[in-house]
Amino acid sequence: MASAADPLIPAETVAGPADPSGEARLDPRFARLRRFAAMPPLQALRELDSSLQGLDEREAQERLARQGDNVLSAMSAHSPLAHLTRAVLDPFVVVLVLLGVVSALTGDIPGIALIGALAAISCALRVRQEYRADRAAAALQGMAATTTTVLRRARPGAAAIAREVPTDQLVPGDVVRLAGGDVVPADLLLLRCDGLAVSQALLTGESLPVSKHAALTASARAVDDAGAGVTLLEHARLCLLGATVVGGSATAVVVATGAGTYFGMSNHDLPDRRGRSTFERGVRGVSVTLIRLMLATVVAVLAVTTFSRDTWLQASLFAVACAVGLVPEMLPVVVTTVLARAQSALRAGGIVVKRLPAVHNLGAMDVLCIDKTGTLTVDRLTVACHLDPLGRSDAEPLRLAHLNASFGLQHADTPVADAIDDALIEHASQSGITADAYTARQVLGFDGTRRRATVVLRPAGQWDRELLITKGAAEHVLACCTHARIDGRDVALDATHRQRLHALADRLHTDGVRALAVAVRTRRATGRPLRPADETALTLIGYVGLLDEAKPSAAAAFSALTGHGVRIKVLTGDHPLVAARICQDAGLDPAVPVCGHEIDALDEPALAALARRTTLFARVDARQKARIVSALRRAGHTVGYVGDGVNDAPALHAADVGASVEGAVDIARHSSEVLLTGKDLAGLTDAVVAGRHAFANIAKYLKITVSSNVGNVCSVLAASATLPFLPMLPLQILLQNLLFDLSQLSLAFDHTDPAARQRPRTFDTRDLSRFVLFFGAINSLADLATFAALHHIAGAHVTPAGQALFHTAWFVENLLTQILAVHLLRGRGGTSGWSWAARPVIVTSAVVILVSLGLAATPLGAAVGLRPPPAVYYLWLAGILSVYAFVLVAAKRLYQRMFRTWL
Repeated sequence: MASAADPLIPAETVAGPADPSGEARLDPRFARLRRFAAMPPLQALRELDSSLQGLDEREAQERLARQGDNVLSAMSAHSPLAHLTRAVLDPFVVVLVLLGVVSALTGDIPGIALIGALAAISCALRVRQEYRADRAAAALQGMAATTTTVLRRARPGAAAIAREVPTDQLVPGDVVRLAGGDVVPADLLLLRCDGLAVSQALLTGESLPVSKHAALTASARAVDDAGAGVTLLEHARLCLLGATVVGGSATAVVVATGAGTYFGMSNHDLPDRRGRSTFERGVRGVSVTLIRLMLATVVAVLAVTTFSRDTWLQASLFAVACAVGLVPEMLPVVVTTVLARAQSALRAGGIVVKRLPAVHNLGAMDVLCIDKTGTLTVDRLTVACHLDPLGRSDAEPLRLAHLNASFGLQHADTPVADAIDDALIEHASQSGITADAYTARQVLGFDGTRRRATVVLRPAGQWDRELLITKGAAEHVLACCTHARIDGRDVALDATHRQRLHALADRLHTDGVRALAVAVRTRRATGRPLRPADETALTLIGYVGLLDEAKPSAAAAFSALTGHGVRIKVLTGDHPLVAARICQDAGLDPAVPVCGHEIDALDEPALAALARRTTLFARVDARQKARIVSALRRAGHTVGYVGDGVNDAPALHAADVGASVEGAVDIARHSSEVLLTGKDLAGLTDAVVAGRHAFANIAKYLKITVSSNVGNVCSVLAASATLPFLPMLPLQILLQNLLFDLSQLSLAFDHTDPAARQRPRTFDTRDLSRFVLFFGAINSLADLATFAALHHIAGAHVTPAGQALFHTAWFVENLLTQILAVHLLRGRGGTSGWSWAARPVIVTSAVVILVSLGLAATPLGAAVGLRPPPAVYYLWLAGILSVYAFVLVAAKRLYQRMFRTWL
């Protein structure tokens, strides 16, 4: 619970909660709602041009056309054009487009065709996967689609008929009916109600329900007064969008829909984008690095070759070919394929990922923020203890509380139990406690002023005696007590006894247990109605402690996530002591909780520092949750958020990746990129592992390919500086690059080392540059060894036949060394042992080897300027490859020792 009006937490134990939803009481945006809250029902209906009979269908449709659907702005669907636009603007695709422009300027038609095809494939794959994910999310949305019971007339003057209409078609002025289990579909002003109790957990994070009534009291009239001390969420005559009816029934009129609701106005400035996520920042950084390398390559190759080539155009074509050979053109296709495979696997496991980058962000996540109510907890109270006034275990308070709950429920006009009664009845049933010896006479239900509920029972065989049983918030029940029953005697309460009883309740709260006080009075039977004035001269029997328990799977899920390097932080609107106990039950150390009012006093750097070292944030509203998430992101963390309520939407939107659980409200689902179809966090670890597996294969492809390409460019520069001809023709470079890229596309289907899935990972341009330079140099040395061998075999190669031999020899050697690098560098090795590549990698590698050797040894190679080399070349080639493999393995071990990292 989160307010001083909590029926189970004494007001004096609650430390100054912030406004539960960030409402500034005099904010002009809420003036209309405050005004309706203070209106008599008929005046409100006249203001809305409606009546107790509701609207007629024509008027309802006209209002719907004018004001729009009853949906929040963040819930708009993504169009196919939006998917395509996002795919085209992917930085990796932009790099390909830039290469295509350069190729077009130099007249490289084959290069343009290849680059265009790769860009189109990447975009098509991404659009297809995200469209399929949107359809899956829409299917889940359809399964959870809601309707509302509305009074509508077929035409003016006709009788009103109660009918079900889709919730998104409600308009201001509609008269709706609420019953147990209904979700409040818009902002409503109550007209009539019977024992209405609603849960606002999805709005405030508070676990226990609050009572509502339609009576226009003095406090209701004062709601527009700055000193009234009543927020709109606390107002008894208003039911706001996102609350859930847990008891009673009501008739209400819609006063606001969609963006005009309390939540819609509170979050009207929610940004359209959450800013660049970790994936977007990483992709942009890698793209900028590749563009710089490409431009530097063009300049360097032109500088070396311009003065040794016959024409500037020939040198330019060669420079462009080298630049294209440097950049891994298949990268967008590889990234999209890897993420799409992970997305499909997760969907088969019941996890819908709506956007492909979210797969990576799950793997990169190192901080997970979660809401408590409904996410961390089962959102169901259980009986934790039952104590006498001295704090000793005693079943009598539980028995009497059960009688109160059971007969109160049976006597109610609408038999819907709240969370407290559910817990009492369930526990008493398990304990064998029955109510057979009594019959119910009268019930005085719980309300927000008294904070207690009373029943009058008649014991079996005693027609002239009645037993009055009261249960409720400790301080409110104690105020009605004059005695306490200790060891079978009724002891008069003096100041010392009262202080001890309050201290006992406080100790329960400190343990995260809500204290429900139980008191009784025996009186002579009377026929007059039960009134609040009868709740006097009571005898306290003891306390029943209630606990909102953590989900059974929470501890295992947190342990698994922590083992994978993800730190857990809990952000809740609930009481800090209660939330701390839940954290302990879930295996988290809450340390010192931080409350929302402490956050408001901090600037962004101070909040970031606090957020990094704090595990539990309590009494936080929707805006404060989003601030915490944003602060963690600014501190360099990749942040995930899991929530299910209206008050979680801003934080879900602010996180690198937002996830919602089954049963989440519409706005939470639409603000999320990941939908967990289960009610717990068990599947989240699988999603994290899938994201890291995907990224490991992306990093594998990126590092191996770019390092090989950089080595080739260095070799090209060395050869161009010493040879009187091009070391390889532009068409040969493009063909070689295409074959190698096709083979490396199979890395999307490769296995990954367990170590690569144990910690959060994302793109790191410094690590990429270090790897590329280290292994690129080794690859270049292998090429230079080939040059030396060719010089020994065929001399200076000044003849056309000698040049073709040189081109062929380097074409084959370069492809084989790159294939060898794939298999030697793809795994960590060392203490992890050797791991064979997946079958697709082995098959494609074999195909590339056969194609390269076939082009060199058959007349087919003549089409691209190749000719069969002499047999002695293959002996040299075998020696070069053997030495290269030995050096590569040794360099790999040295690199791991030096930098303590790998792919």
